[in-house]
Amino acid sequence: VQLQASGGGLVQPWESLRLSCAASGRILSINHMGWYREAPGKQRELVARITSSGRTRYVDSVKGRFTISRPNGRNTVYLQLNSLKPEDTAVYYCNAGLNYYGDYAIVSQDFWGQGTLVTVSS
Repeated sequence: VQLQASGGGLVQPWESLRLSCAASGRILSINHMGWYREAPGKQRELVARITSSGRTRYVDSVKGRFTISRPNGRNTVYLQLNSLKPEDTAVYYCNAGLNYYGDYAIVSQDFWGQGTLVTVSS
């Protein structure tokens, strides 16, 4: 199983970006997908998460600006980042809790994608 993230970049304040993360492999089902971020000198924090039922959760600092989605229950999650601020600058990591076909049994495990850098600067 792999998570492939993309979509980071350098933008100016108040601009937008969209991050995407695709899960691939012998996936049976996905329990939740989400995005974390790690800013310089800070701990990694949960930014947004979406469950298999579509329930979402956001960190307070991004509510009303960021939107997480997983259209049609596919193995891809998006994070729309609007009205970006310099304090949103961080490496963003995709995360998924899923069940996959192991060699001998179904395995439940959390996976991480590679980070994608978002830089907000004028």
